Amino acid sequence: MPDREKLQSLSKETLIAMLEDSAKNWLAHDGLWFQAVERQYGMEKAIELDTEAWISFTQIEAKRIMRLHSIEPGGGIPALQKALEFRLYARINEQSMISTDEKSLRFEMNVCRVQSARQRKGLDDFPCKSVGIAEYSYFAHTIDPRIRTTVINCPPDPHPPDYFCAWQFRLEEEAIPFEELI
Repeated sequence: MPDREKLQSLSKETLIAMLEDSAKNWLAHDGLWFQAVERQYGMEKAIELDTEAWISFTQIEAKRIMRLHSIEPGGGIPALQKALEFRLYARINEQSMISTDEKSLRFEMNVCRVQSARQRKGLDDFPCKSVGIAEYSYFAHTIDPRIRTTVINCPPDPHPPDYFCAWQFRLEEEAIPFEELI
């Protein structure tokens, strides 16, 4: 167990900075891992393996967020919205959520650290759609298995300048089977 006394002695600002830095480090490791697999096996295999990793990771992340923030399983769209606010991505990307009722939520990734870096380098958007479908579907399903995830658009799809990807979450009457998630 880490030395909690050391952490407790730090200022709130330092702890927040450490959390943001940890999220950046996590994303850097994810990117470096992906690039190493891509160099060795090609883009298609790297995306396949990345998708597999995200299916597992996103469920772990959702369960830990639920436990830490007392989010009850099966809490519908309000539970999903709260959980999305505490993802690692929320520390380093700008995102927005629009809920018109208790059964639907639109999620947009307005500024994506990965895509913004590629834009600065003059590169095309990273084609993350297949990975994103798995990531968001399994995250939402872990929060509440009745939530169906639909991609509105995600690279390589074209997108407007105010977001990189957008997702629609809809609460169904019954649980969505795992095999129907992606």
